[in-house]
Amino acid sequence: MGRVTERRRVIRVRDGVVSSRPDTLVAEEPLEIRLGGKPLAITMRTPGDDFALAAGFLVSEGVLGAAEEVRSIVYCAGATADGVNTYNVVDVQLAPGVPVPDITLERNVYTTSSCGLCGKASLDAVRTTARFPIADTPPVRLTPGLLAGLPDRLRAAQQVFDRTGGLHAAALFSEEGELLDVREDVGRHNAVDKLVGRALTDGRLPLSRAVLLVSGRASFELAQKAVMAGIPVLAAVSAPSSLAVDLAAETGLTLVGFLRGPHMNVYAGEERIVLPSGV
Repeated sequence: MGRVTERRRVIRVRDGVVSSRPDTLVAEEPLEIRLGGKPLAITMRTPGDDFALAAGFLVSEGVLGAAEEVRSIVYCAGATADGVNTYNVVDVQLAPGVPVPDITLERNVYTTSSCGLCGKASLDAVRTTARFPIADTPPVRLTPGLLAGLPDRLRAAQQVFDRTGGLHAAALFSEEGELLDVREDVGRHNAVDKLVGRALTDGRLPLSRAVLLVSGRASFELAQKAVMAGIPVLAAVSAPSSLAVDLAAETGLTLVGFLRGPHMNVYAGEERIVLPSGV
């Protein structure tokens, strides 16, 4: 829809020289996700792949697990007085027979672009039982050398980041290191939801042989999204949180942080990493 970036005037100062020029910024707009016509969540996101974002969000919430569980995802009329569609509200209709969760004030979630699960009533509310237990899948085996090459491949695929410098990215790789999909968004959790939602609609869940790489830190909500999609390996170029490490240990998720060239820290699930003997 041409809304991924916007132009703004900026005063540029370089070595004492002042000039005026247009600058390209990443767009950020609210998206309201409705389920069966009822508001469920609002997230600040970069427009684009909105249907995938909504589907991926519902996977992480434990509502969806297969493409056939979705009857439709459509844009709704916006909140303007004249009823013009703002393309900032989507409604997900579940297929007949799919249980509709109880949508209460406690469950209604406001998510910012930096935190996917802010507003949850309690920590227990996000420890959703996964449909695709990672421990039940044949183990993926990865070498440190393969992991070391993934961040550069992700960075090379970030087309909008090159124009704005203001986006997070998430990518799925095969166990052989093949880039399967990449998504960018102002919110790191949105980028992951777009990946997972696209995998859902393509009938590729669970992603039991995939590696998820994120361009920032590995927070609890990103670890949870990986677990809910059946992804066995989550790698991040920055640090994980303590709660992300705890969740990884509980669920069998392999969690790698500070993945920068040949250097990395393995926080959980080291059995999937082919490490030198004696470690």
